Amino acid sequence: MVRPNENLSDDELLDALGVEIPAQQTGGRTPREERIIAGFEDILRFYETHGHAPRHGETLDIFERLYATRLDCLRALPEAHDLLRSMDTYGLLDNGTDVAQTKLEALDDDALLAELGAEADAEKEGNDVTVLRHVRSPEARRLAEEIASRTPCKAFAQFKPLFEQVESELKAGLRQARTFAQNASIDEGDFFVLGGQFVYVAEVGEGMKASNGENDARLRVIYSNETESNLLRRSLQRALYKDDAGRRITGISATKSLFGEQWEAGDIESGTIYVLRSQSEHPYVVEHRELIHKIGVTGGKVETRIANAAHESTYLLADVEVVATYKLSHINRVKLEGLLHRIFAAAQIDITIPDRFGHSVSPKEWYLVPLSAIDEAVQRIRDGSITDAIYDPKTARLLG
Repeated sequence: MVRPNENLSDDELLDALGVEIPAQQTGGRTPREERIIAGFEDILRFYETHGHAPRHGETLDIFERLYATRLDCLRALPEAHDLLRSMDTYGLLDNGTDVAQTKLEALDDDALLAELGAEADAEKEGNDVTVLRHVRSPEARRLAEEIASRTPCKAFAQFKPLFEQVESELKAGLRQARTFAQNASIDEGDFFVLGGQFVYVAEVGEGMKASNGENDARLRVIYSNETESNLLRRSLQRALYKDDAGRRITGISATKSLFGEQWEAGDIESGTIYVLRSQSEHPYVVEHRELIHKIGVTGGKVETRIANAAHESTYLLADVEVVATYKLSHINRVKLEGLLHRIFAAAQIDITIPDRFGHSVSPKEWYLVPLSAIDEAVQRIRDGSITDAIYDPKTARLLG
């Protein structure tokens, strides 16, 4: 009997016996496959968050519309069905396949991959100038232009108070939402409503000439959904024109809204701004008692307003001392109070106390601000110079 060479490896022995060894895959998925999977995972997360597949629609969030276009591409791409079937637990790929195929029938596989942001394999494309690269449908091109380079806004914390302030001023009537077509200008510091979100123009770059010869500029735009983009001014203008609900948020004109000749419902002949100091024994109040004030406006008697202070959480469930009052005529009480609260918003204290039933409450309208600053604000309201003023807690004075 011939004995096999004991020095042969297992593979060599199997080869000597005529047994073929299946070739093992040397690597994982291709970069293209990984991109397709990553794109579909975004769609799955959207479905799990919102309970439905992403949809098309001018009034919907830009990311939902982008995911809807991506899903159309995946539905029309046979390769994606094979690759993603095990992940598609919600049947998203099979739902609407015919529609997606009809909508995108003019695009080949590489073009569909371009829709998904995935480049075709370099070895397949080579240097062939007849191969279309990054071909996008009109919908995708429009979305790409609108979304520009929108990314998560890492510094959103510094802009969040601005959005909250604008929303509060809208509710108080200090600002108005007007149709964009009435004024198409876009400048630094402007606020808009686009796609159901507040939009803030944080920066305007240097001017440039557009392809049609008109002036344009690159903007840094912050959105209230904590994203930002650097789209062109004309792109933002077009988006606002197209959005039927697109609006410009007007600035504040204190003298016009408070003392205008045209009276509206809620206007009163006279009113009183009152400043209160709490007698609460809360440790924080005790420590800063001389600086903590409640600012309000009433059309009646202040004494009547605060008669039950010790039993009301808005007064910290304690008696209060009236430290100042200011009488004004021909004012809108709601707008005036909203203006004062906007001015001192940065100094509003965050305090929590138990109410009479043991529930935690956080009374508003209490501010860590010296009486002198409140007095200055009232004087500037009277002379009309209060527009755009804001209290700076670091310097304890009004700016603007």
